[in-house]
Amino acid sequence: MTKKIFAAALLSATLAGPVSAQDAAVSHFKLYGFIRNYAVMDTRESVYGTEDFFYYVPKDTKVVGGDDLNQQLTFSFAAITSRLGLDVTGYEFEGWKFGAKIEGDFYAGVTGVTGTALFRLRQAYLTASKGSFSLKAGQAWHPMAADMPHVFSLNTGAPFGPFCRTPEIVVDGKLSDAVTLTAAAIWQMQYTSAGPNGASADYIKYSGIPEIYLGLSFKKGGFTARAGVDMLSIRPRHLNAAGTAKVSDRITTFSPFAYAEYTRGMFSVKAKTIFAQAGEHMNLNGGYGVSAILTDGSWQYSPTRNSSSWISLSYGKKVQAVLFGGYVRNFGMKDKLVGDLYFSKNSFSNMNRMFRVTPELLFNWGKFTLGLEYELTGIQYGSFLETDKGGANYGLATQNLHWVCNNRLQMMLKFTF
Repeated sequence: MTKKIFAAALLSATLAGPVSAQDAAVSHFKLYGFIRNYAVMDTRESVYGTEDFFYYVPKDTKVVGGDDLNQQLTFSFAAITSRLGLDVTGYEFEGWKFGAKIEGDFYAGVTGVTGTALFRLRQAYLTASKGSFSLKAGQAWHPMAADMPHVFSLNTGAPFGPFCRTPEIVVDGKLSDAVTLTAAAIWQMQYTSAGPNGASADYIKYSGIPEIYLGLSFKKGGFTARAGVDMLSIRPRHLNAAGTAKVSDRITTFSPFAYAEYTRGMFSVKAKTIFAQAGEHMNLNGGYGVSAILTDGSWQYSPTRNSSSWISLSYGKKVQAVLFGGYVRNFGMKDKLVGDLYFSKNSFSNMNRMFRVTPELLFNWGKFTLGLEYELTGIQYGSFLETDKGGANYGLATQNLHWVCNNRLQMMLKFTF
């Protein structure tokens, strides 16, 4: 046993590298994490993330012999979202303050309800700051996804708001005590754009241009507000279908967003809205399609236009009540399609609109939390009518509109350390 402890200590010292006496006095390593169990029950077949815990949308009707086969009760239970992380703070050099974070969980390696959960990277970044300037580089939350609602659901309100962790370089500059300017260069890894070869990071890889975010934040007292715009320019193809010639395909999209939060005592309210062109790389319901085929074999594209919004209210501490509401509206495309539509893998292109209402209760006893939640998600599906401007040629289902709903009951048991 003594040998094992010594070996672990030696490994930690080796990984940490040489540390000066001054660094040892000021550095701060904080290990954190939690053990979290989810138990969920759904009344309808749906689109989920791994192990059914990251909920997206209920599936459309599938009627055979008068029976809707997608109206089906399911149940799941697992601890795969348990997390472990390390914060590093306290390093200073010539007025610069340095830090880092590395964080992972076991939310990988499981297909449906089968498999062995594997430890995966969630975040890994370094920070540097001096005066009014700060820098973050590595894998972290997308600037438009970082502010989340109060719900304990693993989806944290997606797809009613952006959900994306991604490689990025983020620079913050304080313009005053209350106002901060943020600029970011962003790449793709886990959360990727749709395209001719499915969801892939190759489309931004061959673009040669990172995703760009620019925004302003205001924070004073209990009030916080943010507004910004995200630009993504990708190349869905860099070679023709035969792979024998280069093509000049490119689509560039712009997605503005706004966020506000107010906290006073035990009460908190948050709200976010985004009008996204495409947006599937941020887990939004969207995509793009082929709008023209040029004489040189290159394709032009048109993005979907999608409005996604949510509001979240919370009150209490030991007993905490939460209410979440979300709404999504698909406005289709500006340009007529002449080819394929590449849509989010977490949704369906014949989605017209969608809503979610989530009341929940949390009971907090020190480091232990019990959460109970009801989540009602409704989605309006339809069919396409090509002769109508609102039809298939414009990526919006407007005919035979009908609603389907899923009722989700969820319980969470969590111990934080």
